[in-house]
Amino acid sequence: MNEDKVERRSFVKTLVGLVATAGAIPLLSTFDKIYASANDTENELIGGKRYGMGINIKSCIGCGRCVDACKRENNVPRDPYHFRTWVERYAILMSGETKVDSPNGGMEGFPAETSEGEILRSFFAPKLCNHCSNAPCVQVCPVGATYTTPDGVVLVDKDYCIGCRYCIQACPYGARFFDPATRTASKCTFCYHRLSKGLLPACVEVCPTQARIFGDTLARASQLTRFFRFNEIQVLKPDLNTRPQVFYAGLDGVVR
Repeated sequence: MNEDKVERRSFVKTLVGLVATAGAIPLLSTFDKIYASANDTENELIGGKRYGMGINIKSCIGCGRCVDACKRENNVPRDPYHFRTWVERYAILMSGETKVDSPNGGMEGFPAETSEGEILRSFFAPKLCNHCSNAPCVQVCPVGATYTTPDGVVLVDKDYCIGCRYCIQACPYGARFFDPATRTASKCTFCYHRLSKGLLPACVEVCPTQARIFGDTLARASQLTRFFRFNEIQVLKPDLNTRPQVFYAGLDGVVR
């Protein structure tokens, strides 16, 4: 670990200590954990970047534009079974029951609830590949077709993929599918072909409420690091230690 990284980590820890008495410790300790994880020596990347996505649950309106843009950009089958990203609607009923639906991945939006009087609250949760730093799909691939790029994006090399589906079974987020056209595993790539041109992922670009935020988690100042600083951040299934690079704000405990 070089001196610059030591100084940055020292700065964050000092900042956490200064604000502890002001009642902001939960927020900043969360940011500190993300920052420390991204800068972990065993997790260093050659490219000097680690791409990640932030999702603000409170800002998502369930319009489905992200799903449609993803399918168009990445030639995902237009059927209701294959998605690189999708949106789920959660309705918490007065009885305590949780109803979850995602008609056609949320691509055409969501129909009005017929039992609104019974709903305590509801929200939308966009989902996609979490581009884990400790990705199970990479570990189980027998031919090395699934791999992690120097900037932290998990990809599938279709020329090497043999369609064994091991990675699909290993993904704890249900984010992979078998592409019937290519006969290989497929998933979200953060629109890596767009990143190489300096563009944002298609789903981020079309979001009308900026519910999706994309950037470099190692950057000192960016829209994504601001998202980390000013929100209480959570990830899906943290107990699995997959170290996801998709971070949520306003995530409810019923979302898995």
